[in-house]
Amino acid sequence: MTEEIKLELLKLEDEKNIKIVYAVESGSRAWGFASQDSDWDVRFIYVHDYDWYLSIQENKDNIETTLSNDIDLSGWELRKALLLFRKSNPPLLEWLRSPIVYKQSFSTADQLRIVGKFYFNPKSCLYHYLHMARGNYEAYFKENIVRLKKYFYVLRPLLACCWIERTNDMAPMEFALLIDKEISNRELKKEINLLLDKKKNGVELDKGERISVIDEFIEDKLVYFKNYLENFEFTNSPDFGKLNLIFRNTLKEAWIN
Repeated sequence: MTEEIKLELLKLEDEKNIKIVYAVESGSRAWGFASQDSDWDVRFIYVHDYDWYLSIQENKDNIETTLSNDIDLSGWELRKALLLFRKSNPPLLEWLRSPIVYKQSFSTADQLRIVGKFYFNPKSCLYHYLHMARGNYEAYFKENIVRLKKYFYVLRPLLACCWIERTNDMAPMEFALLIDKEISNRELKKEINLLLDKKKNGVELDKGERISVIDEFIEDKLVYFKNYLENFEFTNSPDFGKLNLIFRNTLKEAWIN
């Protein structure tokens, strides 16, 4: 499938007259808890030629398409991506840490990783992950019998919050790494890993009784990070200089042979 995805990216470049700067897997396959029938969530950054940027009209700055072979393609134009990077956009920061990279052309991704600390805003990322965790918990855990796989969609953003609090840095995508580094309670770790092993081995995690030790952890952390953010002070308004340079360098690398 990796080669098929790379071919689809090449087709897209030809069809749209773009250069794909960086393309990765996002979602459950990159997180490490995909099912056998999971889609392929391909996310990418692309750049147009010089004329596109020198026109006076506003142009579409994203590409989205779902292919018949279960490949979901979604990408952001480079300037849009850089503006979001300046705001410490969590999905974009995750792409730069994806363990599955399909394409990395030019120096763009490496340069973004280098300047990442300068633009990283822990407060905005914590709010993002806490909102995600709370929303999923409230949506999927109203009854005593629940869809067990939904635990992953609450635990992963909560553990990302734990990572950010501990390191003051963006969390990795891999769920297993978050478990290893952020959970010390043996019983809790055992229950989560049991669910993870079942899902990775193709066992269908259907409905089942809620797991009390996991519920307690989730509820404690939801309250903890809500209070934590109420007293979290962070002010950062980085300039555009470094990102302007990355933008110009990418254009030169992509279109000047």
